[in-house]
Amino acid sequence: MAFEELKENTEDIQEQIQAYIQSNVSYYKLWGFKVAMKSTTMILKFTLIFLCLSMVLLFCSIAGALAIGKYLDSYCLGFLIIGGIYLLLSGLLFTIRDKFFEGSVLEKFSEIFFNDD
Repeated sequence: MAFEELKENTEDIQEQIQAYIQSNVSYYKLWGFKVAMKSTTMILKFTLIFLCLSMVLLFCSIAGALAIGKYLDSYCLGFLIIGGIYLLLSGLLFTIRDKFFEGSVLEKFSEIFFNDD
């Protein structure tokens, strides 16, 4: 009799362990899906904002180059001046890229991955 009870208890424990493992696997699948979706939507939002701001920047740059060109009586100089401004800004961003971009991106993704909402 004692062996039968022990056998039933071990079978019950095995079933409970399997249920626990199954629930953990399901939980981590859902957690991974949540993190993947939050990351994907954040990247999509940043991409859309980037595209919109790029269009605004493009048209403002053309308008600025034409205005400078009209003022200097040379549209080529206007576009070269705007190009030089972008070259200076690119060099500045290149020098501070690690501090500016890496920190903010790391902070945002850390917030997504380690937030237990």
